[in-house]
Amino acid sequence: MVSVDTGSFLVIVVAGALAALVSGLLPERAQVPTVVLEVLAGILIGPDLLHLADPDQFIEFFASLGLGMLFFFAGYEIDFARIRGAPLRLAALGWILGLVLAFALAGLLSLTGFVISFVFTGAALATTTIGTLIPILRDAGELRSRMGTYLLAAGAAGEFGPILLITFVFSTKTTLSNAMVLLLFVAIGAAAAVLAMRGVGRGWRLFERTLETSSQPAIRLAVVTVFALGALAASLGLDVLLGGFVAGVIVRLALRGREVRVFESKLTAVGYGFFIPFFFIVSGIAFNLDALVSSPERLLLVPVFLVMFLVVRGVPALVLCRNVLDRSERVALALFSATQLPLVVAITTIAVQEGHMRDSTAASLVGAAILSTMIFPLVALRVRRVGLSSPA
Repeated sequence: MVSVDTGSFLVIVVAGALAALVSGLLPERAQVPTVVLEVLAGILIGPDLLHLADPDQFIEFFASLGLGMLFFFAGYEIDFARIRGAPLRLAALGWILGLVLAFALAGLLSLTGFVISFVFTGAALATTTIGTLIPILRDAGELRSRMGTYLLAAGAAGEFGPILLITFVFSTKTTLSNAMVLLLFVAIGAAAAVLAMRGVGRGWRLFERTLETSSQPAIRLAVVTVFALGALAASLGLDVLLGGFVAGVIVRLALRGREVRVFESKLTAVGYGFFIPFFFIVSGIAFNLDALVSSPERLLLVPVFLVMFLVVRGVPALVLCRNVLDRSERVALALFSATQLPLVVAITTIAVQEGHMRDSTAASLVGAAILSTMIFPLVALRVRRVGLSSPA
């Protein structure tokens, strides 16, 4: 029998429900992404404040499931048919330039002793949380705009790039072995994608007919895909995050050209309604608030990392897109691209567990990421409103 702390489990479930409720009650101009409130709720009920919850192995298992689902949605949100060409090319180049900047800045912090590993710190700096921004862009009518297309491409690069980087860094194999294993995984993933597209094409009527029944085969097969590829990645010595991400890409490709609003609604309910909040709330509980506030140096790193987010992800967007976007679009793109939280939480959580990052450094990075998610999107939308109202 597995020992379960039912009290902590209930507190986490209630915290997730209250975070969603508060997010829904906030006025539009003060809207804060739910993931921010979930992390803050975890900090509140954690050991540094109210001490209402202590994650056990059972709760940690649910948090791991939430992390896998989070990266599934990261892959699923990438529409390659829309971002191919100039948007994806500029996004890839922008991420590479940003990664160089990230490693340079993190290297300076490493030389001064503020961080242990410049690789993991740099990887955390070079992310973009497009999944968090999708609801904000949709509500503002920016999702189908020209700037929205380039932001989706930047988000694809800012999610897949760090995942691939961390996959190679964590592996103990040689570079050649890594490449061979990754090629094998890609080949299996490509075969799975072909089978999925053919299977969905033949069975889509069945899936549509059963979306409102208790059997839910479409949702169950999507969940199977997530955990099957996660298990495959782990068995090959790759990070399970890569498996979840590729599963999302495969499901997106398989459903291309079909009306999937009901399917997406149900899948979102499963992921964001239950599993993913567990990951963010448990991450908040693990957030070392005491280590952050007890050291002025570590507290000072929060605004430093916030500025670094803008430099690493924002500057390449401003420079590379000067010929395809106008000024307000480029500024908004830079701010949106510098918005970071889910991947920063994931990378810092893994880095701390593997001994490559101090708790205090992780707290500073997550604190800066929380601020970026609260501030940058609101400023970006303000810039867009001003740009749209100004004469051409």
